[in-house]
Amino acid sequence: MRVTFTVNGRQQEADDVWEGESLLYVLRERMGLPGSKNACEQGECGSCTVRLDGVPVCSCLVAAGQVEGREVVTVEGLADFAKQRAEGGGCASGACGTSVDQAQRWQARPADSQTGEGDELAPIQQAFIDAGAVQCGFCTPGLLVAADELLERNDSPSDADIREALSGNLCRCTGYEKILDAVRLAAARGEHRTAGQGA
Repeated sequence: MRVTFTVNGRQQEADDVWEGESLLYVLRERMGLPGSKNACEQGECGSCTVRLDGVPVCSCLVAAGQVEGREVVTVEGLADFAKQRAEGGGCASGACGTSVDQAQRWQARPADSQTGEGDELAPIQQAFIDAGAVQCGFCTPGLLVAADELLERNDSPSDADIREALSGNLCRCTGYEKILDAVRLAAARGEHRTAGQGA
């Protein structure tokens, strides 16, 4: 079957998708977007978290056919998604976003970790760098997507709110304190707020 859906603000098609194929497989193997990690394939670790119509989901548990006509945001599209949100715009028309081709060609470049100079990052991504919340990086994409969604709906989360929002994401490297610090930092900076939200 052919599945047509929006990925990071751009309409995409995946051909010859078989009925048991997961969204995670389509994103990684068919579209070349490796940000969502393939770890447990059982929805237990959160490494493959993406936003489906704005809601964080484990992409390993979503059948590719279920995303027909829907919108997916992956970690590769967080910066553009945050930018569009800050400008008060949306990407439903497909007129904005990170194309699959752009995401596939993206390469990390040296940048000042304090300013992000040379790279455009979402506020939560910059906060993870500044707070030292990235270690091996395997869990990071899922944590970033979940934290970004939290801050979009709650611009001043309590520690309990942060812990609940990230509870589906496992990190084997840390005691989570730096990750919590990063979300607190992003909330304190307030860069995720849009017109009409927050202070």
